[in-house]
Amino acid sequence: MDGEERRDGRRLRGRRTREAVLDAAVTLASVHGLEGLSFGRLAEHLGTSKSGLFAHWRDKEHLQLDAIDWARRQWTDRVMAPALRTPPGLRRVFALHEARLAFYADGVLPGGCFFLAAQTEFDDRPGAVHAKTAESLHDWLEFIRSLIEEAIALGELTDRVDPGQLAYEIDALGESAVVHARLVDHQVTFARARRAVLDRLRANATDPAILPED
Repeated sequence: MDGEERRDGRRLRGRRTREAVLDAAVTLASVHGLEGLSFGRLAEHLGTSKSGLFAHWRDKEHLQLDAIDWARRQWTDRVMAPALRTPPGLRRVFALHEARLAFYADGVLPGGCFFLAAQTEFDDRPGAVHAKTAESLHDWLEFIRSLIEEAIALGELTDRVDPGQLAYEIDALGESAVVHARLVDHQVTFARARRAVLDRLRANATDPAILPED
């Protein structure tokens, strides 16, 4: 094995280690919050030393920022990408909400939702983590809005719909499902969260038959 191969091997191992740590960071932060995401807690969870983590992040804030980026990547893969495989229009808007509820119902994260935890923790704490959390929420709402605007352009939603308002409502119903599912009957919660968005879309659809019956 020559020097270049050894360097490539080290880079690959380093990337895999970094990804494993970020997976753990997002998992832990969903329960303990980003502020509770300490190097000590991460090291204990992974069964490694804190010194090894400092090789990848020089301080806690940089770890928090990278955890947000990793959570966005996870959200893209598990929620947004499945919806985009659905035909554009009204069905895609509803598929996005269903993918989100499936993410929660499947227990991907023990705390339910990384972003809800981050938003409630850093909403009134200015700084880089606040800014990145706000950016993530803004981009998510804009993504929902873009799918709604697409459905309007295709003539599947009436032009009376305010895309920004509907995007807000869909997101709010998704957020409330996270909390309610952990405090009351989760099956009832997810069924109601699904039905609430379905009814809202049906009420504004040019052809409600495009959507599921229930």
